[in-house]
Amino acid sequence: MRLFRNPFKTERIPPTTPPDSRVYAIGDVHGRLDLLLDLLARIEADRRSRPCTNERVVFLGDLIDRGPHSCGVLQLLARNQAHLPDPVFLMGNHEEMLLRVLGTDQESIFDWLSFGGYEFAESYGIDVDAFETADAATVARMIRAVVPERDLAFVARFEDSFRFGDYLFVHAGIKPGIALEDQKAADMRWIREAFLDSRVHHPAFVIHGHTISTTPDERDNRIGIDTGAYASGILTAICLEGTERRYITAQRPG
Repeated sequence: MRLFRNPFKTERIPPTTPPDSRVYAIGDVHGRLDLLLDLLARIEADRRSRPCTNERVVFLGDLIDRGPHSCGVLQLLARNQAHLPDPVFLMGNHEEMLLRVLGTDQESIFDWLSFGGYEFAESYGIDVDAFETADAATVARMIRAVVPERDLAFVARFEDSFRFGDYLFVHAGIKPGIALEDQKAADMRWIREAFLDSRVHHPAFVIHGHTISTTPDERDNRIGIDTGAYASGILTAICLEGTERRYITAQRPG
């Protein structure tokens, strides 16, 4: 019996970067300056060993909070952008919260502090014990008095998404079934189960952070690379070039 191939069955074409291009995406740093420095050095060594015409580096958000050196992370990246390969910085939910509680939503500042903000404040040399007897507005003023405006301005310029070839880079994910141009910032910064559980093939293959996994979470429609650096001591980057993908990691005790 002769078997015929079903002409209506199509295989999904692997996602690819634009021709002669490479992108490195870095997962949630969360104040781990030590891991970030190590990972950037590893990426630089990779670049030198494998020259490429067009290179980008994407930071997937949540650079701050929880780990000990939010200040150092922000200032390193803000002041060294010219030494990075065409960098893109994405807004995570922690950056969103920082801007909100120091702006128009000061009443939520204690929620943010318990969410990793204490470590952020301590990294700028602030005595957080003084927060115990202060109200929300006073705490916000204390932090704003110490954190340089240029650091906050740097964070405020972060983007919500970045498209590169067949890939879409966001912090948390996207809402399934919604066109990319109609996605809401709140979903791109905060979404979890509706995105994580979806098996829908999105308009682009999604690279994201936000949700911790012990190793990169590879699915048919997405890859998550938040390996919980602040607690695990493992910071992960993915390198995408053409249809190839590989991982670069920095690891130290948590």
